[in-house]
Amino acid sequence: MDFIAGAIGVGENQRSNAICLLEIQNSGLSTAVGYPLDTVKVRIQTEGHYNGIWHCIQETYRTERVLGFYKGVSASVFTVSLISSVSFGTYRNFLCNICKLRYGAADAKPSGLDVSLAGGAAGAVRVVLMTPSEVAKVRMQTQRNPHSSVTPSQPLSKPKYRGSLHCLKVIAKEEGFGGLYKGCSALLCRDCSSSAIYFLTYSSLCDWLTPAGKNKPGFLVVLLSGGSAGVLAWGLATPLDVLKSRMQVDESGQHKYKGLIHCARESIRKEGLKVLFKGLGLNCIRAFPVNMVVFVTYEAVLRFTEHFTKQK
Repeated sequence: MDFIAGAIGVGENQRSNAICLLEIQNSGLSTAVGYPLDTVKVRIQTEGHYNGIWHCIQETYRTERVLGFYKGVSASVFTVSLISSVSFGTYRNFLCNICKLRYGAADAKPSGLDVSLAGGAAGAVRVVLMTPSEVAKVRMQTQRNPHSSVTPSQPLSKPKYRGSLHCLKVIAKEEGFGGLYKGCSALLCRDCSSSAIYFLTYSSLCDWLTPAGKNKPGFLVVLLSGGSAGVLAWGLATPLDVLKSRMQVDESGQHKYKGLIHCARESIRKEGLKVLFKGLGLNCIRAFPVNMVVFVTYEAVLRFTEHFTKQK
């Protein structure tokens, strides 16, 4: 895990600022590009009348046109961008402090356990900050708003949520503060475990694929390691992702699920174990290219700031 040790050594302030800006831009772009697939994934996970991915895409386009795939995208891009930068900063600072405590130096080589703990801490911070926006995103994505061209002779019904901010306001009014944190238990389990796996897989693959004598992974190694880390993390997180989406779409007055265990039990009882893997393919398809770009840009910024600080 030499690449991580290099990430917490020289020029810490410059690196932190650069990486936070990088993460804001990167996360916003990846969220916007992958949002239609996320909408399809959420609908497949929470609604049982779709025969598959293509059927969901067809039905969404037929009834809501292109805009149906982008409900709540603006707020999601903004919040995910900011939260990702905070999460990434938490990971790096947590890892730095662990190395100081265990080895006496922030730039010491961290173990796999160190990386996993730092990743888990980053996931926990994400959950606290992002759960309300995640609830609003899921509610917006599953809300039906037929396009005017689909039913030209019939007046369109007024949607319950006019936007992400209005959605948060309505949830807080109807369901209280707890409504904004629905699915928090599933999200906490999902993000803590997946973040630990995510960073550990990336660092381990980089170490394994980097030739002896080199202390930094090459471009192709970063591509493969980043994409693989994303696929593995999201693949293992899919069951909790399904439960999270189902708990969050449970509006006031429905109360289908009493909690994480009850949601899992009821979902499996009605639809079988396969229900926990709805959206698995979409998660993996989206994860590989997005995380390739994330880590390639991350490594590029690290090396640029390292070169810049050495020149100073």
